[in-house]
Amino acid sequence: MISLEDAVTARLESHGARFEVLVDPDAALEIKRDEFEGDLEDVIAAEDVFENASRGDRPAENDLEDVFGTTEPIEIIPEVIKRGEIQITAEQRREMQEQKRKQLIQRIARNAVNPQMDDAPHPPDRIDNALEEAGFTVDPMEPVESQVDEALDDLRPVIPIRFDEVTVAVNVPPDHAGSAQAKIRSYGDLEREEWQPDGSWIGVLTFPAGLQNDFYDTVNEITSGEAETQIVRDEDEISTR
Repeated sequence: MISLEDAVTARLESHGARFEVLVDPDAALEIKRDEFEGDLEDVIAAEDVFENASRGDRPAENDLEDVFGTTEPIEIIPEVIKRGEIQITAEQRREMQEQKRKQLIQRIARNAVNPQMDDAPHPPDRIDNALEEAGFTVDPMEPVESQVDEALDDLRPVIPIRFDEVTVAVNVPPDHAGSAQAKIRSYGDLEREEWQPDGSWIGVLTFPAGLQNDFYDTVNEITSGEAETQIVRDEDEISTR
């Protein structure tokens, strides 16, 4: 369960009665869209249905039966969320908006590059400042994924930006191959790999272009700077980084 401080109220008024439940705001939106795949008990603040959650008042059992056909809270809670409205305070809205903004910036930074600077990644601070300059407002009630395209449309007049992927070949020497290759391959899609007779490992990965700096830093760290990396432009051309 979550704390009361992290919960919002979902409210449904039906048959002359009011029903309220306390739930995580993001989970409430997922439930409302039939996208929730987790455990309900993990995202609610109380396994209970209220008439007035702030006072702790509960509705009559016959009202629950009339509206939901059951008195079991775990069955009623999703119905209140789906059929009702999500109530958030101004402070909760501000916090949700700030959290969604950070998530949006992180997602864009992971995937976006500057086409005027040899496809170099955009630092998160630059994206944050550009969103501010563009006047883009994050909707706290919408998923981050559905706001990315609109944010990019607003960013393009402010900074050169595009979403892209990069393919990188990595040659890890024998002393580090065993421990390093597992972490390296986690960065993206492993296109191909080869174990060399001397025990070294070569992998070719494709991943969001915005992760390049993090990728190179990780490779250098876990191989003590001994690995070699090359950007793969196409099947016939490989340019050394």
